[in-house]
Amino acid sequence: MSNILIKGAEAALPTTAGVGTSFSEATLVRVVNTAASGTNHLVTLQETAGGTTVGSITVCGNTSELIEKKPTWTMYAADAAVKGAKVGFTN
Repeated sequence: MSNILIKGAEAALPTTAGVGTSFSEATLVRVVNTAASGTNHLVTLQETAGGTTVGSITVCGNTSELIEKKPTWTMYAADAAVKGAKVGFTN
């Protein structure tokens, strides 16, 4: 079974497309929606900050997701309640 390796500090995702973050060129980001259950927020992945949208997901309140991405892709969220951190896997 793999464990999560913390590779960077957790921070709130930016809330506008033009200032999205790559989390220090992470390829795996753990995102957590710290809002209460039932308060869902959209997370969007872009090729560059303010660039072409690759895709988006809704992160439900009080849950976390692991998002795999290319190192240069950036992320932003609909609300600052969504936080992220660069992570990896270890044995």
